[in-house]
Amino acid sequence: MLKNRRQAAQKVADSLFAAEDAIDAALARAAELNRTLVAARNEARVSAIVGQDAFEVAATTFAALASARAGIVETHKRLSETQIQVGLRTVSFGDLVPKPATAHLEADRHLHAVA
Repeated sequence: MLKNRRQAAQKVADSLFAAEDAIDAALARAAELNRTLVAARNEARVSAIVGQDAFEVAATTFAALASARAGIVETHKRLSETQIQVGLRTVSFGDLVPKPATAHLEADRHLHAVA
């Protein structure tokens, strides 16, 4: 029974990591496209109006990919909780870097006073 759960969890983890990698790659390519659109307009010395509609759509696509990344990160978090629910708390499924504690992540989202 434990062996079956571990095998199933490994398949899920492999798929999750592949999806994370694909979203990150797409996000990087979309960022590169947006950068290239701006640079190309400047190099061609054309008005900012030229190609603005394409730039807006590319920027919207980048934002959608950023939302997709947030979704896959949330999926990862919830699957970590599921891992505990199915009795696999101590099993590692391939994360190369340990996950930070959630409370720590929330605390880092706020500004801190420094002396």
